[in-house]
Amino acid sequence: MTVAATTHQATGPARLTTDHEILATTEVLRGSFEAGVTRSYEWRSQQLRQFIRMVDENQQAMVDALAHDLSKPYFEAWSAEPQFLKAELTHTLKHLARWMKPRRVSVSMAVQPARGYIQPEPLGVALVIGAWNYPIQLSLGPAIGAIAAGNCVVIKPSELASASSELQRRLVDKYLDREAVRVVEGGVAETSLLLEQRWDHIFYTGGGAIGKVVMAAAAKHLTPVTLELGGKSPCIVDQDVDLETAARRIVWGRFFNAGQTCVAPDYILAHEAVEEPLIAKLKQVLKEFYGADPKASRDFARIINERHFQRLKKLLGAGEVAVGGETDEAERYIAPTILRNVKETDPVMEDEIFGPILPVIKVPNVDHALRFINSRPKPLALYVFTKDKQVSAKVVERTSSGGVCINDAISHMLPPDLPFGGVGASGMGAYHGKRSFDTFSHQKSVLDKPTFVDPALRYPPYTEEKLKWVRRLL
Repeated sequence: MTVAATTHQATGPARLTTDHEILATTEVLRGSFEAGVTRSYEWRSQQLRQFIRMVDENQQAMVDALAHDLSKPYFEAWSAEPQFLKAELTHTLKHLARWMKPRRVSVSMAVQPARGYIQPEPLGVALVIGAWNYPIQLSLGPAIGAIAAGNCVVIKPSELASASSELQRRLVDKYLDREAVRVVEGGVAETSLLLEQRWDHIFYTGGGAIGKVVMAAAAKHLTPVTLELGGKSPCIVDQDVDLETAARRIVWGRFFNAGQTCVAPDYILAHEAVEEPLIAKLKQVLKEFYGADPKASRDFARIINERHFQRLKKLLGAGEVAVGGETDEAERYIAPTILRNVKETDPVMEDEIFGPILPVIKVPNVDHALRFINSRPKPLALYVFTKDKQVSAKVVERTSSGGVCINDAISHMLPPDLPFGGVGASGMGAYHGKRSFDTFSHQKSVLDKPTFVDPALRYPPYTEEKLKWVRRLL
């Protein structure tokens, strides 16, 4: 994912949130947490119910904001943002009481009699920095976990999706506890000032370059971070494959939100035996989905801004265009494009594409594909399409990625009990479902020892007899 830089600039746009407002916000939230406002089950569950109400009553407003920012089609906007949040909220509220309970653990003979348990406790005041490609989901989604875990939280949406950012500020102010949950709008200057403050956890979604800035800022206060980054997510297509289904699922996953999805298949490694028929199927499916002129389709989104449009346009020169390639700068439109005969060294293969361009590279076998993948930074997602269970097992066992999806695209991030996150260059930490609750919690160890018996074995004076008994117990 890519977001605006978060370093200071000498000049810039007018501030959306003043320094005084930011500092006052952090002070209010810190005071609320220290007063214990957010710790009870009652407060957490009430806020989650309000959160559900906020989403339910404002789905159309969210869809309208997403149409303004990214020209998202209704289906994609609704399903990936308000509906995704609703599912996460419902799951969290259903299980919250159980997640909050202390978990008993056994204790050794050396400390008996005693009772041991692990008590989840909130970390404190968290900062969530969202991204522009799913500007509502990626800002409010992590905040669900922060609230469920009993934290106060500041949400910083991306300024590149201005309508979505402004909507979130208004809705959070209206529906949630302003003494514990706030939205701070703005760009570089506001984000930089936020990062200078002391937080108990920082959750960032965006690109790796800014992830390093966030991590460096967090290190000054020894603040733990969750970094949801990205990378080039490969898609292996084996020779033993259902081409029709594979083509439909790959096209849907790649061109959903005009390819501006961190887990979209970034490039295809196609077995040489199926490369030609696969490309033919991909072209056929593109026409089925978006018609002969995708620009006229109501189901195809646009690029977020001029800068990203120009960046993507430069990548169209790699290999040869099998389908697509058309652009319209005035509409920030880039046609869904498939490139063939792409070289491993072409610019389109260097960084995450994050747009509607899909390179296809021909490989002699799956082992070659695995060597190619393992020679590059670890991706956020990895896809394999095959009917051969041994092939899919080999891909899972011999690669490292944030997640793997077999014979589908993107859908591995939907089940709330499957943690979503990266590894290596694609991120650290995970969330969704209980993992979100755990991310914003400290698992505190507690040993509760009664006083009715107090063996003298551990106390001086130490004797051989005492040592003998201690050796037996440990």
